[in-house]
Amino acid sequence: MIYLFYGQNIDQARRKANEVVQSLQKKRPDASLFRLDSDSWQEAAFDEYVGGQGLFSQKYIVVLDRLFEKKEIKEYVIERLKVLKFSENIFIILENSLDKATLAKFEKTAEKIQSFGEEKEGTDKSWFGGKKFGAGTNKKSGDFNMFAITDALGARNQKRLWILYQQALRHDVVSGELHGILFWQVKSMLLATLSKDAKESGLNPFVYSKAKTYAKNFTLPELKKISSQLVKIYHQAHRGEVDFDIALEKFFLSI
Repeated sequence: MIYLFYGQNIDQARRKANEVVQSLQKKRPDASLFRLDSDSWQEAAFDEYVGGQGLFSQKYIVVLDRLFEKKEIKEYVIERLKVLKFSENIFIILENSLDKATLAKFEKTAEKIQSFGEEKEGTDKSWFGGKKFGAGTNKKSGDFNMFAITDALGARNQKRLWILYQQALRHDVVSGELHGILFWQVKSMLLATLSKDAKESGLNPFVYSKAKTYAKNFTLPELKKISSQLVKIYHQAHRGEVDFDIALEKFFLSI
């Protein structure tokens, strides 16, 4: 499923996108949140988000933040719009102004589209399944490379994990988003360990190869324990039993 928010008034578009993300999280509290921008982009990760699902999540919510600023990424995503449309996961796409040809492709595939022009009233053009429809905090996670922290976890580098976590906090990366990508890394390492090849694991070959290498830094019981820790942290945080940020920091210091 695709939700598109675009236009010259990118701040207003971002507020609306964040509002929708928060609404989706309330409806599906077990869904994992991921973000990709042009700096943190990885084709393999994107492909996993399209077809994958968390071990305890019904869906992924994936925010694609101005990926079209790079032509090769734009082409990669556009070619897969039909796949995104029928994915079990939800894709929130945030972009600046779009050309007519690109917009036409979204109008055929997106569940929801809303444009934001200049700040003058009346410049919005909105669709909801082909019909018009009706601004969440502005997170700066786009400045933080989320995959750096998954690499640190895979390398079992506790010092780098803690440093990157502090950087993530300074960039206002939300705990749920950080937890989601860490769990994805652990899940990938487990699948790579328990499978004979990428095909059997169901992982993208690049993700499988990388996860297989990182998994060598852990025993299988350790990976299962870490996975259980992350599941426990997630549910305790959502029940209000622990502070999500503090629980994650303790987790990093236990690696």
